Amino acid sequence: MDFELNEDQRAFADIAAQFARDKLAPMAEEWDQKQIFPKEVIREAGELGFLSLYTPEEQGGLGLPRLDASIIFEQLAMGCTSTTAFMTIHNMVSWMVASFASETARQTYCEKLITGEWLGSYCLTEPNAGSDAAALVTSAQQVDDGYLINGSKVFISGAGETDVLVVMARTSDDGAKGISAFVVPATAQGISYGRKEPKMGWNSQPTRSINFDNVKIPKDHLLGEEGQGFVFAMKGLDGGRINIATCSIGTAQQALNQATQYLKERKQFGKPIAQFQALQFKLADMATELVAARHLVRLAASKLDSGDTEATAYCAMAKRFATDVGFKVCDQALQLYGGYGYIKEYPMERYFRDVRVHQILEGTNEIMRVIIARRLLAEGAQIF
Repeated sequence: MDFELNEDQRAFADIAAQFARDKLAPMAEEWDQKQIFPKEVIREAGELGFLSLYTPEEQGGLGLPRLDASIIFEQLAMGCTSTTAFMTIHNMVSWMVASFASETARQTYCEKLITGEWLGSYCLTEPNAGSDAAALVTSAQQVDDGYLINGSKVFISGAGETDVLVVMARTSDDGAKGISAFVVPATAQGISYGRKEPKMGWNSQPTRSINFDNVKIPKDHLLGEEGQGFVFAMKGLDGGRINIATCSIGTAQQALNQATQYLKERKQFGKPIAQFQALQFKLADMATELVAARHLVRLAASKLDSGDTEATAYCAMAKRFATDVGFKVCDQALQLYGGYGYIKEYPMERYFRDVRVHQILEGTNEIMRVIIARRLLAEGAQIF
């Protein structure tokens, strides 16, 4: 077992770190305060391959393992949490279309998704189907030459600003087996968008509801076969949990870095506050828990890459632990800044706001505990 990054992983991490320093960090505060969706910068990320990290190579993506993608997302999140989080969602859309769409749909969508010419949103959550995704009621009724989609989705990142939607909709009443997945043009007739939600964080990406009123799409816009949508969604969520856990790690690492530097510079009672043992202990605990969280995330990513039968449980553990630790570290970093941490002139309050939602989305951390416990109690479970 080798915990060191290989040469390719280090190279990707260096490129991502430079992009974060040059393109994301300098503008993150403005994007947050003015609620700007930085499409052009996201497209620049696409030019570096950051919008198709694990999209198959045969469809034009980089085809990287989830572990390598996690290493890249961690570096990007150190520049802007919210924008990186959107990139992870777009990566999920690109991967699903490239992996499961018909050849006709791939030719229509893949190249533009990979380059960032078109941006994508992932549409699963509904007003009454959050944690219980299998309870969704948005329908896709088959007609002679396609499908009619009716229903609504909520909390959709990028909605109203993106070009492509991956939509989970019900094609039969057979529970989870009745859910199918579709790729849908975001401007299709019958689609309407709700208001841009005023949010605590993630302000560099818009969040809206989407309504579908007899939205007609061709049959070849079905992903895979009818009834496979829930399976695709769960596969997407395993990777999504790694991604959002990684965004927490990257943001917390940046908060820790800046808090450490601040403690060296800030003086009270005639000496740098870094010399006070109570604060040294706090830094030590923050760093220790962050390293533990990072390695759990990378372990889960490697389990997903290898097709381990318990990968879902490891992804749930990584998501639960890393998002909790990430929020805790950002909270403590803000505390170390004192009053300055609470004002917008410094980034600590933004880090705090942006990582809070990570404990909710991609399955709440309470649901992660349910997933983990069920696997532990199952016959033949191998989690150790």
